[in-house]
Amino acid sequence: MNGTLTAQDPAVAAQGRRPGRPRVLLAPITVTPSKPLTPSHLKGLLWTDVMYRASSGLADVTYRYSPTTYHLTEQTLGFWEYLDRTVGDADYSGLSEEQVGEMYVGYRAQQEKAGAAALRPYAEAVETHGWVHPAGARVLELWAAHYARLGMHDPGLLAHQPPALDAEESVERLSALGFCLDLRACGGPVYLDATRYGLPLRQIVDSHGRPNYLACMMRELLPLAPSFDEVVLLYDRELEADYHLVERVLVATGTTVRRVVLGRVPIDGRIRSARHGGWQGHTVDALLDEVGEGCDEAVLRLGMRLYFIAVLGTGQQQSFRKDVLRQSLARATRLLSDGRSTDPAAVPEVLARHRKDHLHVNPYRLTSGLLARHRPAPPRDLLEAVYL
Repeated sequence: MNGTLTAQDPAVAAQGRRPGRPRVLLAPITVTPSKPLTPSHLKGLLWTDVMYRASSGLADVTYRYSPTTYHLTEQTLGFWEYLDRTVGDADYSGLSEEQVGEMYVGYRAQQEKAGAAALRPYAEAVETHGWVHPAGARVLELWAAHYARLGMHDPGLLAHQPPALDAEESVERLSALGFCLDLRACGGPVYLDATRYGLPLRQIVDSHGRPNYLACMMRELLPLAPSFDEVVLLYDRELEADYHLVERVLVATGTTVRRVVLGRVPIDGRIRSARHGGWQGHTVDALLDEVGEGCDEAVLRLGMRLYFIAVLGTGQQQSFRKDVLRQSLARATRLLSDGRSTDPAAVPEVLARHRKDHLHVNPYRLTSGLLARHRPAPPRDLLEAVYL
């Protein structure tokens, strides 16, 4: 195994606080670097970015998005082992996301997966040295370039950001809160147990000690969440049941939790997991090459957010349509050159209109408000702070 090791201290909730401002932890689901970004991924990333940048105008916001934490999941380690076994010591530095993604589709199509013993050295390398497989490092490098082009805040894609708790400490913390059924003493798995709330048991560590993404999430959020006035969880609709469990656990630590559920973006009327392919020609890379070619940077950034937030909304009824995206880019052009009188309100006042009873700013309410013809044009400072 060979790869890239980066080092950086994990996010610390206390850093950068300003007296009198509320503290918000923004914790979206983390995409594993094994496939290309699709319209569904981009929707979630843009919603998160606007929420982060807008909410930062009113609160001290920590944006926690750590690929490091989730490298330990079986789907990631299994893919890396598969690459080393089938491809060998290859040079991944010139590959595209699509090429890595095709390999991932091949891995997921396998009938037999590597056992716990084969994955153990990979897990140890990640835990001990912060190791990243060259294929994963290449995908993260490409994603960082997409973030930069779209003007999205990079929360540390290439940084080593391990969770504050190790696996055993996390299980102990869950046990102390009354949310753990640990059967390891008799050779069994570990379950997240919220049955007293009428929720089903959910396995988070298998009988071989391999964690799933929920176990990794507990290692990350349990020590972080209590330091904040509000924790916002953003995730797609298919994970609703798991995030109900996460909410129950975090509330037991005294945390105020807000869940933001986003529907995926259908392609030709169908919603498919990226693990099965079907994203060819619809990846973010392909999209930027097609609609971004020759497009003004500010127009591209604003137009993308208008489409994926204001037009598509939280649901998943509308299939992805390039013609409607182009209309959003045209709207962005008009908005940036709008001759209407500018809203005289200060930026914090405009942002505060879109909070309701929570501390974070609602991206849909804020962004759809940009398109209202009867309102004054948004302050240029707002557009630059949140969208550009």
